[in-house]
Amino acid sequence: MNTKIITVVVAAAITTIMFSSCDRKRSATTGWNYNDPKNGGFEYVFYEEQETGPGLVLIEGGTFSMGRVEQDVMYEWHAFPRRVTVSSFYMDETEVRNVDYREYLYWLRRVFVDYPEVYKMALPDTLVWRKKLAYNEPYVEYYFRHPAYQEYPVVGVNWRQANDYCAWRTDRVNELIMVREGLLYMDPTGQTGENNFNTEAYLAGQYEGAVRDQLPDLDPNNDFRKVRMEDGILLPKYRLPTEAEWEFAALGLIGNMLAQERIFNERIYPWNGHYIRIDDRSGFKTTDVGQIRANTMRGRGDYMGMAGALNDHNDIPGPVTSYWPNDYGLYCMAGNVNEWVMDVYRPLSYEDVEDFRPFRGNVFKTQVRDEEGNIAEKDSLGRIRYRDVTDDEAFNRRNYNTADNINYLDGDFESSIEYDNEEANRDNTNSKRMYNTGKPLIGENGKPTIRGGDGMTTMIDNRARVFKGGGWRDRAYWMSPGTRRFLDEEQARDDLGFRCAMHRVGSPRGGAVE
Repeated sequence: MNTKIITVVVAAAITTIMFSSCDRKRSATTGWNYNDPKNGGFEYVFYEEQETGPGLVLIEGGTFSMGRVEQDVMYEWHAFPRRVTVSSFYMDETEVRNVDYREYLYWLRRVFVDYPEVYKMALPDTLVWRKKLAYNEPYVEYYFRHPAYQEYPVVGVNWRQANDYCAWRTDRVNELIMVREGLLYMDPTGQTGENNFNTEAYLAGQYEGAVRDQLPDLDPNNDFRKVRMEDGILLPKYRLPTEAEWEFAALGLIGNMLAQERIFNERIYPWNGHYIRIDDRSGFKTTDVGQIRANTMRGRGDYMGMAGALNDHNDIPGPVTSYWPNDYGLYCMAGNVNEWVMDVYRPLSYEDVEDFRPFRGNVFKTQVRDEEGNIAEKDSLGRIRYRDVTDDEAFNRRNYNTADNINYLDGDFESSIEYDNEEANRDNTNSKRMYNTGKPLIGENGKPTIRGGDGMTTMIDNRARVFKGGGWRDRAYWMSPGTRRFLDEEQARDDLGFRCAMHRVGSPRGGAVE
């Protein structure tokens, strides 16, 4: 009897294994074999986990109360708590350093020899250090380039420059992956001008540069092919985090998670407690008790404490691994420098955005194609060209054309955040303005003026981008992840930097391949 039971169990196990294997070897839809040239060569990729990109940490997502948990001392009423869900994603362990950004500039100057303006436009504004009644000239000259500050966060970078850095980083990381896989040559001298590796251009068949090898093509009509998205070899884009992602990662509530999805302690800062010093209940070493957890301004005129007992040990931004990481392993999510996020600022976003992966700032575009429907040739910098989706293309496609960061009720009529259209900037379709009752009044310098009823404007427009986290110049209030401020996307500050994020494909759980 026992022998029969064992035989049945073993047979069932073998059957389970066979069917499990067949699931990946044979189509459950047609019965045709996968990865078989005799059957046409349709490929099923055995994909395990997403590779963790350089500098990134996996942030396991979930639900949380997004918004302020501190008293609204500014009375701005723009961050009411709201329950939302954030998918798992990756985020930089630290803020982007000076040495990281200098590596970016070095590449731009080396590759775009015929386009020196690309390098110049990417330079951080070191003049953000200048104050009318302060001697900060040493930081203007040394902070960005001197090796003493290479591990410090880059500042003076505007929102647009930060996005360009993210795009460059995507291409360099994917290029190295392709070299590692034997698909590209390491060709630093051959990549100049438009002939540089661009991930989107490669996938669109517009890159013919240092290709070393191609993958065997199981299509019986071809011998080899290029890497496709379906192969899972290339990583998703590096980008700025959304406001919701940044806030979720900063709070690090995973450290307060107990059984059955219970969080008994909400957080004001990226750590427990209502103050910024380590207490004797925090589980730290005795020698750490009393130490300040972040680089911030303790009081008026007090940026680092008294000589012999410096409270946060930094007068300006400190090294990016200063202080203690939060429960996700992220450094300086409070203090040091504020950080750009992707979102367009609106005071009532908490009422409008979706409760799943909330974000405000979508502008929908599509790739430029020629008359035959083929993707157009890349531009002079080696990038794929995009254009705004037209009304005809968006017909009967809900939420495909109109982006919610463009608030038409507020007087915005364009579906783009590009501002190089001089003709549009001279009439009432100027999307820089949030409120507009007519054509703006033009001053003597030829620029719009806010004087007069027809020229009414506000500081809130589609160029206003959110930044968060508090900086070395800020009081502790701004270190609460729920606080939010905004700045024009082309402006910069000496206490504002950024870090990159990346979408996680597949399962939201851990176990990513290193």
